[in-house]
Amino acid sequence: MAIARLAGGPLDGQIIPLDPGVTDSLIMPYGEGQLIYRRVGAEANTGAHDGPTEARFVYEEATEDINPDPDGRDE
Repeated sequence: MAIARLAGGPLDGQIIPLDPGVTDSLIMPYGEGQLIYRRVGAEANTGAHDGPTEARFVYEEATEDINPDPDGRDE
């Protein structure tokens, strides 16, 4: 099993299972749009006995505005 460590954006710090075949980006639903994370660096923990393989993904963009205040108020 491989895992993805997400950095930046609304999912910063999350760890999710990484599906086989995912190569350079993750596109995930978020609100009314999608979040795009891009893979950076080499995989870690690729040995037989050092835990799950890890890949780091960094936030790149969202397809819709991310509004932390769903009421639409500006503070």
